[in-house]
Amino acid sequence: MQKKIAGIFLGLCFLSLVPATAKLPDAPNKAIKVEVVKKGTGYQLIRGGKPYFVKGAGGMDYLDRVAAYGGNSIRTWSTNNAKKILDSAHKHGLTVLMGLPVTAERHGFNYSDAAAVKKQFEQVKQEVLKYKDHPALLAWGIGNELNLSYSNNKVWDAANDIAKMIHELDPNHPATIVLAGIHKKEIDEIKKSAASIDILSINTYGGLATLPSEIKLAGWDGPYMITEWGPTGHWEGLETAWKAPIEETSSEKAAVYKSRYGFSIEKDKEKCLGSYVFLWGQKQERTPTWYGIFTSSGEESEVVDVMQYLWKGEYPANKAPHVYSFQLNEQKASQNIYLKAGESYLATALASDPDQDSLRYSWELLPEATNVGEGGDHEDKPDAVKFTYQEAGKGKVTINAPAKAGAYRLFVYISDGKNKVATANIPFYVK
Repeated sequence: MQKKIAGIFLGLCFLSLVPATAKLPDAPNKAIKVEVVKKGTGYQLIRGGKPYFVKGAGGMDYLDRVAAYGGNSIRTWSTNNAKKILDSAHKHGLTVLMGLPVTAERHGFNYSDAAAVKKQFEQVKQEVLKYKDHPALLAWGIGNELNLSYSNNKVWDAANDIAKMIHELDPNHPATIVLAGIHKKEIDEIKKSAASIDILSINTYGGLATLPSEIKLAGWDGPYMITEWGPTGHWEGLETAWKAPIEETSSEKAAVYKSRYGFSIEKDKEKCLGSYVFLWGQKQERTPTWYGIFTSSGEESEVVDVMQYLWKGEYPANKAPHVYSFQLNEQKASQNIYLKAGESYLATALASDPDQDSLRYSWELLPEATNVGEGGDHEDKPDAVKFTYQEAGKGKVTINAPAKAGAYRLFVYISDGKNKVATANIPFYVK
Protein backbone atom coordinates (compact mmCIF):
# COMPACT_ATOMS: atom_id res chain seq x y z
CA MET A 1 0.00 0.00 0.00
CA GLN A 2 2.85 2.39 0.90
CA LYS A 3 4.50 1.71 -2.46
CA LYS A 4 1.22 2.38 -4.27
CA ILE A 5 0.70 5.69 -2.43
CA ALA A 6 4.28 6.68 -3.17
CA GLY A 7 3.72 5.93 -6.89
CA ILE A 8 0.58 8.05 -6.99
CA PHE A 9 2.45 10.88 -5.20
CA LEU A 10 5.30 10.74 -7.72
CA GLY A 11 2.82 10.74 -10.60
CA LEU A 12 1.06 13.81 -9.26
CA CYS A 13 4.41 15.54 -8.80
CA PHE A 14 5.26 14.77 -12.47
CA LEU A 15 1.95 16.18 -13.72
CA SER A 16 2.50 19.33 -11.68
CA LEU A 17 5.75 19.87 -13.56
CA VAL A 18 4.06 19.64 -17.02
CA PRO A 19 3.28 23.14 -18.35
CA ALA A 20 -0.43 23.86 -18.83
CA THR A 21 0.15 24.37 -22.57
CA ALA A 22 2.04 21.09 -23.07
CA LYS A 23 0.36 18.56 -25.39
CA LEU A 24 -0.08 15.20 -23.74
CA PRO A 25 0.18 12.08 -25.93
CA ASP A 26 -2.88 11.21 -28.02
CA ALA A 27 -5.10 8.43 -26.76
CA PRO A 28 -4.47 5.21 -28.70
CA ASN A 29 -6.65 4.75 -31.77
CA LYS A 30 -9.37 2.14 -31.62
CA ALA A 31 -10.76 0.75 -34.84
CA ILE A 32 -14.51 0.46 -35.36
CA LYS A 33 -15.28 -2.80 -37.09
CA VAL A 34 -16.82 -2.53 -40.56
CA GLU A 35 -18.05 -5.58 -42.45
CA VAL A 36 -20.20 -6.58 -45.39
CA VAL A 37 -22.91 -9.06 -44.45
CA LYS A 38 -25.33 -11.07 -46.55
CA LYS A 39 -28.95 -10.06 -46.07
CA GLY A 40 -31.45 -12.20 -47.95
CA THR A 41 -30.52 -11.91 -51.61
CA GLY A 42 -28.59 -8.70 -51.00
CA TYR A 43 -25.88 -7.20 -48.82
CA GLN A 44 -25.52 -4.63 -46.08
CA LEU A 45 -22.62 -2.65 -44.68
CA ILE A 46 -22.38 -2.93 -40.89
CA ARG A 47 -20.27 -0.47 -38.86
CA GLY A 48 -19.92 -0.82 -35.13
CA GLY A 49 -22.72 -3.39 -35.16
CA LYS A 50 -25.20 -1.08 -36.90
CA PRO A 51 -26.36 -0.81 -40.55
CA TYR A 52 -24.42 1.89 -42.40
CA PHE A 53 -25.58 3.16 -45.78
CA VAL A 54 -22.95 5.46 -47.28
CA LYS A 55 -24.09 9.03 -47.96
CA GLY A 56 -20.71 10.18 -49.12
CA ALA A 57 -18.86 13.07 -50.69
CA GLY A 58 -15.79 12.71 -52.87
CA GLY A 59 -13.27 15.26 -51.64
CA MET A 60 -11.50 16.60 -48.57
CA ASP A 61 -13.00 20.12 -48.39
CA TYR A 62 -15.86 21.51 -46.28
CA LEU A 63 -16.21 18.45 -44.04
CA ASP A 64 -18.34 20.45 -41.63
CA ARG A 65 -20.86 20.98 -44.43
CA VAL A 66 -20.93 17.28 -45.34
CA ALA A 67 -22.00 16.51 -41.78
CA ALA A 68 -24.39 19.46 -41.48
CA TYR A 69 -26.17 18.56 -44.73
CA GLY A 70 -26.73 14.92 -43.78
CA GLY A 71 -23.69 13.17 -45.27
CA ASN A 72 -21.76 10.57 -43.30
CA SER A 73 -18.58 9.76 -45.25
CA ILE A 74 -15.88 11.15 -47.54
CA ARG A 75 -13.61 9.56 -50.10
CA THR A 76 -9.92 10.20 -50.83
CA TRP A 77 -7.83 9.11 -53.83
CA SER A 78 -4.57 8.65 -51.92
CA THR A 79 -3.10 8.61 -48.41
CA ASN A 80 -1.67 12.13 -48.72
CA ASN A 81 -2.36 13.95 -45.43
CA ALA A 82 -4.27 10.84 -44.34
CA LYS A 83 -3.85 11.41 -40.57
CA LYS A 84 -5.12 14.97 -40.80
CA ILE A 85 -8.05 13.95 -42.98
CA LEU A 86 -9.00 11.03 -40.73
CA ASP A 87 -8.80 13.20 -37.61
CA SER A 88 -10.91 15.92 -39.21
CA ALA A 89 -13.50 13.41 -40.43
CA HIS A 90 -13.69 11.85 -36.97
CA LYS A 91 -14.18 15.28 -35.41
CA HIS A 92 -17.21 15.82 -37.66
CA GLY A 93 -18.64 12.33 -37.17
CA LEU A 94 -17.68 11.17 -40.69
CA THR A 95 -15.96 8.08 -42.01
CA VAL A 96 -13.32 7.82 -44.76
CA LEU A 97 -12.99 5.52 -47.74
CA MET A 98 -9.20 5.77 -47.86
CA GLY A 99 -7.59 5.57 -51.29
CA LEU A 100 -4.40 3.50 -51.45
CA PRO A 101 -1.56 4.58 -53.79
CA VAL A 102 -1.83 1.87 -56.44
CA THR A 103 -0.66 3.25 -59.79
CA ALA A 104 -2.64 2.78 -62.98
CA GLU A 105 -0.98 1.36 -66.07
CA ARG A 106 -1.81 4.54 -67.99
CA HIS A 107 0.50 6.43 -65.63
CA GLY A 108 3.45 4.32 -66.73
CA PHE A 109 3.31 1.40 -64.31
CA ASN A 110 4.32 -2.00 -65.69
CA TYR A 111 2.44 -4.81 -63.93
CA SER A 112 4.73 -7.36 -65.59
CA ASP A 113 7.66 -5.88 -63.65
CA ALA A 114 7.73 -8.13 -60.56
CA ALA A 115 10.17 -5.89 -58.69
CA ALA A 116 8.02 -2.79 -59.22
CA VAL A 117 4.88 -4.66 -58.17
CA LYS A 118 6.58 -5.91 -55.00
CA LYS A 119 7.86 -2.42 -54.16
CA GLN A 120 4.37 -0.95 -54.59
CA PHE A 121 2.91 -3.75 -52.45
CA GLU A 122 5.32 -2.98 -49.61
CA GLN A 123 4.58 0.75 -49.81
CA VAL A 124 0.85 0.12 -49.64
CA LYS A 125 1.36 -2.30 -46.75
CA GLN A 126 3.06 0.43 -44.72
CA GLU A 127 0.13 2.77 -45.35
CA VAL A 128 -2.33 0.13 -44.17
CA LEU A 129 -0.31 -0.44 -41.00
CA LYS A 130 -0.21 3.30 -40.32
CA TYR A 131 -3.93 3.99 -40.47
CA LYS A 132 -5.77 0.69 -39.94
CA ASP A 133 -6.76 1.45 -36.34
CA HIS A 134 -8.16 4.92 -36.86
CA PRO A 135 -11.81 5.07 -35.74
CA ALA A 136 -12.84 7.15 -38.81
CA LEU A 137 -11.62 4.57 -41.33
CA LEU A 138 -14.47 2.89 -43.25
CA ALA A 139 -12.74 0.89 -46.00
CA TRP A 140 -9.70 0.73 -48.27
CA GLY A 141 -9.89 1.78 -51.93
CA ILE A 142 -7.27 -0.09 -53.97
CA GLY A 143 -6.22 2.47 -56.60
CA ASN A 144 -8.59 4.43 -58.80
CA GLU A 145 -9.84 3.43 -62.24
CA LEU A 146 -7.13 0.82 -62.76
CA ASN A 147 -9.10 -0.39 -65.78
CA LEU A 148 -8.97 2.92 -67.64
CA SER A 149 -6.86 2.56 -70.81
CA TYR A 150 -5.24 -0.62 -69.47
CA SER A 151 -4.15 -3.77 -71.31
CA ASN A 152 -2.28 -5.89 -68.73
CA ASN A 153 -4.56 -8.21 -66.74
CA LYS A 154 -1.82 -8.71 -64.16
CA VAL A 155 -3.10 -5.53 -62.51
CA TRP A 156 -5.89 -7.65 -61.00
CA ASP A 157 -3.41 -10.12 -59.52
CA ALA A 158 -1.61 -7.21 -57.86
CA ALA A 159 -4.88 -5.80 -56.54
CA ASN A 160 -5.85 -9.21 -55.19
CA ASP A 161 -2.55 -9.56 -53.33
CA ILE A 162 -3.16 -6.18 -51.71
CA ALA A 163 -6.70 -7.21 -50.72
CA LYS A 164 -5.40 -10.43 -49.14
CA MET A 165 -2.74 -8.44 -47.25
CA ILE A 166 -5.43 -6.06 -45.95
CA HIS A 167 -7.46 -9.01 -44.67
CA GLU A 168 -4.42 -10.35 -42.83
CA LEU A 169 -3.35 -7.06 -41.26
CA ASP A 170 -6.69 -5.34 -40.82
CA PRO A 171 -9.69 -7.59 -40.12
CA ASN A 172 -11.82 -4.54 -39.29
CA HIS A 173 -12.11 -2.91 -42.71
CA PRO A 174 -13.15 -4.22 -46.15
CA ALA A 175 -11.20 -3.69 -49.37
CA THR A 176 -12.56 -2.48 -52.70
CA ILE A 177 -11.35 -1.94 -56.26
CA VAL A 178 -12.53 1.25 -57.99
CA LEU A 179 -13.42 0.95 -61.68
CA ALA A 180 -14.17 3.48 -64.40
CA GLY A 181 -17.57 2.25 -65.54
CA ILE A 182 -18.38 -1.43 -65.71
CA HIS A 183 -17.79 -3.97 -68.49
CA LYS A 184 -18.22 -7.74 -68.57
CA LYS A 185 -14.63 -8.34 -69.68
CA GLU A 186 -13.22 -6.67 -66.58
CA ILE A 187 -15.76 -8.26 -64.24
CA ASP A 188 -14.81 -11.70 -65.59
CA GLU A 189 -11.13 -10.94 -64.92
CA ILE A 190 -11.83 -9.58 -61.42
CA LYS A 191 -13.95 -12.61 -60.46
CA LYS A 192 -11.14 -14.86 -61.68
CA SER A 193 -8.07 -12.98 -60.45
CA ALA A 194 -9.20 -10.60 -57.68
CA ALA A 195 -11.76 -12.63 -55.76
CA SER A 196 -10.40 -11.38 -52.42
CA ILE A 197 -12.02 -7.96 -52.72
CA ASP A 198 -15.07 -7.41 -50.52
CA ILE A 199 -16.84 -4.70 -52.54
CA LEU A 200 -16.77 -3.58 -56.16
CA SER A 201 -16.68 0.20 -56.59
CA ILE A 202 -17.67 2.06 -59.74
CA ASN A 203 -17.16 5.60 -61.00
CA THR A 204 -19.92 6.61 -63.39
CA TYR A 205 -21.57 9.79 -64.64
CA GLY A 206 -24.09 9.73 -67.49
CA GLY A 207 -24.38 5.96 -67.02
CA LEU A 208 -25.61 6.18 -63.43
CA ALA A 209 -29.31 5.99 -64.37
CA THR A 210 -28.86 2.57 -65.98
CA LEU A 211 -26.10 1.28 -63.71
CA PRO A 212 -28.09 -1.43 -61.85
CA SER A 213 -28.99 -3.13 -65.15
CA GLU A 214 -25.43 -2.68 -66.47
CA ILE A 215 -24.07 -4.40 -63.35
CA LYS A 216 -26.37 -7.38 -63.92
CA LEU A 217 -25.41 -7.58 -67.60
CA ALA A 218 -21.72 -7.55 -66.65
CA GLY A 219 -22.29 -10.51 -64.34
CA TRP A 220 -21.58 -8.92 -60.95
CA ASP A 221 -23.98 -10.13 -58.25
CA GLY A 222 -21.97 -9.05 -55.21
CA PRO A 223 -22.10 -5.83 -53.17
CA TYR A 224 -21.03 -2.57 -54.77
CA MET A 225 -20.60 1.14 -54.12
CA ILE A 226 -20.68 4.10 -56.47
CA THR A 227 -17.49 5.99 -55.66
CA GLU A 228 -17.92 8.86 -58.12
CA TRP A 229 -21.11 10.15 -59.70
CA GLY A 230 -22.22 13.56 -60.85
CA PRO A 231 -23.00 15.54 -63.99
CA THR A 232 -22.94 14.28 -67.54
CA GLY A 233 -19.24 13.75 -68.29
CA HIS A 234 -17.40 15.92 -70.80
CA TRP A 235 -16.95 12.81 -72.98
CA GLU A 236 -20.65 11.88 -72.87
CA GLY A 237 -22.68 14.90 -73.95
CA LEU A 238 -23.03 17.24 -76.89
CA GLU A 239 -20.10 19.05 -78.44
CA THR A 240 -19.58 21.90 -80.89
CA ALA A 241 -18.33 21.60 -84.45
CA TRP A 242 -14.80 22.35 -83.15
CA LYS A 243 -15.07 19.51 -80.57
CA ALA A 244 -15.67 21.68 -77.49
CA PRO A 245 -17.84 19.73 -75.01
CA ILE A 246 -21.03 21.51 -73.95
CA GLU A 247 -21.47 21.78 -70.19
CA GLU A 248 -24.78 21.68 -68.35
CA THR A 249 -25.69 24.73 -66.26
CA SER A 250 -25.60 24.33 -62.48
CA SER A 251 -29.41 24.11 -62.50
CA GLU A 252 -29.44 21.43 -65.20
CA LYS A 253 -26.88 19.52 -63.14
CA ALA A 254 -29.05 19.79 -60.03
CA ALA A 255 -31.92 18.11 -61.89
CA VAL A 256 -29.55 15.44 -63.22
CA TYR A 257 -28.08 14.64 -59.79
CA LYS A 258 -31.53 14.34 -58.24
CA SER A 259 -33.06 12.13 -60.93
CA ARG A 260 -30.08 9.80 -61.38
CA TYR A 261 -29.76 9.28 -57.63
CA GLY A 262 -33.37 8.21 -57.49
CA PHE A 263 -33.13 5.96 -60.56
CA SER A 264 -30.16 3.95 -59.28
CA ILE A 265 -28.80 4.51 -55.78
CA GLU A 266 -32.18 4.69 -54.07
CA LYS A 267 -33.68 1.88 -56.13
CA ASP A 268 -30.92 -0.70 -55.68
CA LYS A 269 -30.29 -0.64 -51.93
CA GLU A 270 -30.39 -4.43 -51.95
CA LYS A 271 -26.82 -4.59 -53.28
CA CYS A 272 -25.70 -0.96 -53.45
CA LEU A 273 -23.99 0.00 -50.18
CA GLY A 274 -24.02 3.73 -50.89
CA SER A 275 -22.24 6.37 -52.92
CA TYR A 276 -19.84 9.32 -53.04
CA VAL A 277 -20.98 12.39 -54.95
CA PHE A 278 -18.36 14.14 -57.08
CA LEU A 279 -16.90 16.66 -56.48
CA TRP A 280 -17.34 18.06 -52.99
CA GLY A 281 -15.07 20.97 -53.76
CA GLN A 282 -13.78 22.64 -56.93
CA LYS A 283 -11.29 21.67 -59.63
CA GLN A 284 -10.30 22.44 -63.18
CA GLU A 285 -11.32 19.61 -65.50
CA ARG A 286 -12.17 20.88 -68.97
CA THR A 287 -13.66 23.89 -67.18
CA PRO A 288 -13.42 25.22 -63.60
CA THR A 289 -17.13 24.52 -63.04
CA TRP A 290 -17.81 21.16 -64.69
CA TYR A 291 -17.42 18.78 -61.75
CA GLY A 292 -17.02 20.89 -58.62
CA ILE A 293 -20.31 21.70 -56.89
CA PHE A 294 -18.69 24.67 -55.14
CA THR A 295 -16.79 27.63 -56.55
CA SER A 296 -13.14 28.16 -55.65
CA SER A 297 -14.28 30.62 -52.95
CA GLY A 298 -16.67 28.09 -51.40
CA GLU A 299 -19.99 29.31 -52.80
CA GLU A 300 -22.59 26.54 -53.06
CA SER A 301 -24.42 25.67 -56.26
CA GLU A 302 -27.93 24.29 -56.61
CA VAL A 303 -26.42 20.80 -56.63
CA VAL A 304 -25.44 21.24 -52.97
CA ASP A 305 -29.07 22.06 -52.15
CA VAL A 306 -30.13 18.85 -53.89
CA MET A 307 -27.57 16.78 -51.98
CA GLN A 308 -28.91 18.11 -48.68
CA TYR A 309 -32.38 17.06 -49.82
CA LEU A 310 -31.19 13.59 -50.85
CA TRP A 311 -29.20 13.03 -47.65
CA LYS A 312 -31.34 14.81 -45.09
CA GLY A 313 -34.79 14.90 -46.62
CA GLU A 314 -35.07 18.68 -46.60
CA TYR A 315 -33.82 21.63 -48.61
CA PRO A 316 -31.81 24.43 -46.96
CA ALA A 317 -33.59 27.57 -45.76
CA ASN A 318 -31.69 29.64 -48.34
CA LYS A 319 -31.57 28.11 -51.82
CA ALA A 320 -29.16 28.79 -54.66
CA PRO A 321 -30.17 30.91 -57.68
CA HIS A 322 -31.69 29.05 -60.61
CA VAL A 323 -30.40 29.73 -64.12
CA TYR A 324 -32.84 29.06 -66.95
CA SER A 325 -30.76 29.84 -70.01
CA PHE A 326 -27.53 31.41 -71.23
CA GLN A 327 -27.21 32.74 -74.77
CA LEU A 328 -24.59 34.59 -76.78
CA ASN A 329 -25.59 36.51 -79.89
CA GLU A 330 -29.10 35.09 -79.33
CA GLN A 331 -27.77 31.56 -79.79
CA LYS A 332 -27.45 28.54 -77.52
CA ALA A 333 -24.22 26.57 -77.11
CA SER A 334 -25.52 23.74 -79.30
CA GLN A 335 -25.91 26.15 -82.24
CA ASN A 336 -22.15 26.46 -82.92
CA ILE A 337 -21.54 30.12 -82.15
CA TYR A 338 -19.01 31.80 -84.46
CA LEU A 339 -18.03 35.42 -83.77
CA LYS A 340 -15.95 37.96 -85.65
CA ALA A 341 -12.83 39.28 -83.93
CA GLY A 342 -13.29 42.60 -82.17
CA GLU A 343 -17.01 42.93 -82.85
CA SER A 344 -19.65 43.47 -80.15
CA TYR A 345 -22.18 40.81 -79.13
CA LEU A 346 -24.94 40.48 -76.54
CA ALA A 347 -24.75 37.81 -73.81
CA THR A 348 -27.92 37.06 -71.83
CA ALA A 349 -28.29 34.96 -68.68
CA LEU A 350 -31.86 34.39 -67.52
CA ALA A 351 -32.01 33.55 -63.79
CA SER A 352 -34.08 33.99 -60.66
CA ASP A 353 -33.67 33.44 -56.94
CA PRO A 354 -36.20 31.24 -55.07
CA ASP A 355 -35.81 33.42 -51.96
CA GLN A 356 -36.16 36.69 -53.87
CA ASP A 357 -32.57 37.64 -53.04
CA SER A 358 -30.93 40.33 -55.16
CA LEU A 359 -28.66 38.71 -57.72
CA ARG A 360 -25.19 39.79 -58.80
CA TYR A 361 -23.67 38.73 -62.12
CA SER A 362 -19.96 38.34 -62.81
CA TRP A 363 -18.35 37.33 -66.10
CA GLU A 364 -15.16 35.52 -67.08
CA LEU A 365 -13.64 34.72 -70.47
CA LEU A 366 -11.30 31.75 -70.87
CA PRO A 367 -9.65 30.19 -73.91
CA GLU A 368 -10.80 26.62 -74.45
CA ALA A 369 -8.65 24.24 -72.40
CA THR A 370 -6.22 22.31 -74.59
CA ASN A 371 -3.71 20.92 -72.08
CA VAL A 372 -6.17 18.38 -70.70
CA GLY A 373 -5.80 15.14 -68.78
CA GLU A 374 -7.62 11.81 -68.71
CA GLY A 375 -9.64 10.25 -65.91
CA GLY A 376 -9.46 13.29 -63.66
CA ASP A 377 -5.72 13.88 -64.04
CA HIS A 378 -4.49 17.31 -63.00
CA GLU A 379 -5.22 20.20 -65.35
CA ASP A 380 -4.22 23.84 -65.06
CA LYS A 381 -6.94 26.41 -65.51
CA PRO A 382 -6.28 28.50 -68.63
CA ASP A 383 -5.34 32.11 -68.00
CA ALA A 384 -8.34 34.40 -68.22
CA VAL A 385 -8.60 36.62 -71.28
CA LYS A 386 -8.91 40.33 -70.68
CA PHE A 387 -12.04 41.59 -72.40
CA THR A 388 -14.31 44.59 -72.30
CA TYR A 389 -18.02 44.47 -71.68
CA GLN A 390 -20.86 46.81 -70.86
CA GLU A 391 -23.94 46.15 -68.75
CA ALA A 392 -27.04 45.99 -70.92
CA GLY A 393 -29.68 45.16 -68.31
CA LYS A 394 -30.23 42.52 -65.64
CA GLY A 395 -28.12 39.50 -66.59
CA LYS A 396 -27.13 41.10 -69.90
CA VAL A 397 -23.80 42.39 -71.16
CA THR A 398 -22.37 43.33 -74.53
CA ILE A 399 -18.88 41.89 -75.01
CA ASN A 400 -16.18 42.50 -77.57
CA ALA A 401 -15.00 39.27 -79.16
CA PRO A 402 -11.26 38.62 -78.69
CA ALA A 403 -8.92 39.79 -81.44
CA LYS A 404 -7.16 36.42 -81.62
CA ALA A 405 -8.86 33.63 -83.54
CA GLY A 406 -9.66 30.42 -81.70
CA ALA A 407 -11.99 28.67 -79.26
CA TYR A 408 -13.21 30.38 -76.07
CA ARG A 409 -15.82 30.11 -73.33
CA LEU A 410 -17.78 32.86 -71.65
CA PHE A 411 -18.71 32.10 -68.03
CA VAL A 412 -21.36 33.72 -65.87
CA TYR A 413 -21.51 33.42 -62.07
CA ILE A 414 -24.81 34.48 -60.50
CA SER A 415 -24.56 35.06 -56.73
CA ASP A 416 -27.23 35.77 -54.13
CA GLY A 417 -24.83 37.46 -51.69
CA LYS A 418 -25.42 34.65 -49.16
CA ASN A 419 -22.82 32.15 -50.38
CA LYS A 420 -25.06 30.59 -53.04
CA VAL A 421 -24.34 30.68 -56.77
CA ALA A 422 -25.54 29.57 -60.19
CA THR A 423 -23.04 28.95 -62.99
CA ALA A 424 -23.21 28.59 -66.77
CA ASN A 425 -20.82 28.86 -69.69
CA ILE A 426 -21.08 28.97 -73.43
CA PRO A 427 -18.37 27.99 -75.95
CA PHE A 428 -17.78 30.08 -79.03
CA TYR A 429 -15.22 30.36 -81.84
CA VAL A 430 -13.63 33.54 -83.10
CA LYS A 431 -12.88 33.49 -86.82
